[in-house]
Amino acid sequence: MSDGVPLETGPGRAGWNWHLAVLGFAILWWNIYRNLQPAAEWMTAQLPLERHSHAGEAVAFFLYDVPKVMMLLTLIVFAMGVVRSFFSPEKTRAFLSGKREGVGNMMAAGLGVLTPFCSCSAVPLFIGFVSAGIPLGVTFSFLIAAPMVNEVALVLLFGLVGWQVALTYLAFGLAIAGVAGWVIGRLRLEAWLQDWVREIHAGDGAEGLDEAHLTMVDRYRLGIAAVREIFAKVWVWILLGIGLGALIHGYVPQALMERIMGAEAWWSVPAAVLLGIPMYTNAAGVIPIVEALLGKGAALGTVLAFMMSVIALSLPEMIILRQVLTLRLIAVFITVVAGGILAVGYLFNLMF
Repeated sequence: MSDGVPLETGPGRAGWNWHLAVLGFAILWWNIYRNLQPAAEWMTAQLPLERHSHAGEAVAFFLYDVPKVMMLLTLIVFAMGVVRSFFSPEKTRAFLSGKREGVGNMMAAGLGVLTPFCSCSAVPLFIGFVSAGIPLGVTFSFLIAAPMVNEVALVLLFGLVGWQVALTYLAFGLAIAGVAGWVIGRLRLEAWLQDWVREIHAGDGAEGLDEAHLTMVDRYRLGIAAVREIFAKVWVWILLGIGLGALIHGYVPQALMERIMGAEAWWSVPAAVLLGIPMYTNAAGVIPIVEALLGKGAALGTVLAFMMSVIALSLPEMIILRQVLTLRLIAVFITVVAGGILAVGYLFNLMF
């Protein structure tokens, strides 16, 4: 992530300028963010559309959600990029080495939530964990939790449906990651890794940064680099996700969504999971779809099952994992995680 980012290993004379710039950015961010809704309404009013028509609703949804999600993503990724400078992959591997199953699974799941690793970086970390001798089930707990229960999903869920649902989602997500990893570990499936992964020698990973000698200016720069890196990979999918959410919000009849994802339909939760697997987006891209589905009367548990399947069981991620896992192990991974997601969907439908 630090490629092309010059790092200062000394205190530097421009430190205070950076601190003031970050503070100014935070103030500017807040003032823009709190005015997004009226700005979106004003822009929609300038268009030749009836505000409460299907098209008007879809456009207003899009104009509000695009800057909202982009701004939240910028702030969160920058902050977590700074945090990552204190908490490198090498430290993560060292922290998990030698932990017992069960304890190690929950610790790995917790680290998956705290560390801002998306699927593109979670797979290399998965290889690093295996090569370091960490139990296979523990590594799967991290692999499941990192993309599925992340800071973007929690913050956006908090803003969308409140802290009770966000915390419940966090608890169930941790449970899925911990239990699924423990089950996979109990099955003793190390022989189902690709041969080249099992033959990797511990300690062959890339060198990390010397976190102890980084200044805060260095950490700010790493945060900016993280924003550039993540945005380059996800901005298109965010726009596509919000666009799909806008279409659902503006055009999909409420009765249809209630019939497909309503709490009364027993098959709605597995249908939502199957529907989510072929999609490819991240938490920031799927949250607008979640918002639109909830607005159309879909059951909360069904929608969360859809969101979890999109994030944790997407087809593109399975294609990436095929480089390190055999098809049999991928099938076990999908079966165990899908079972946990189905349980969460049904439980949320009963609870909320």
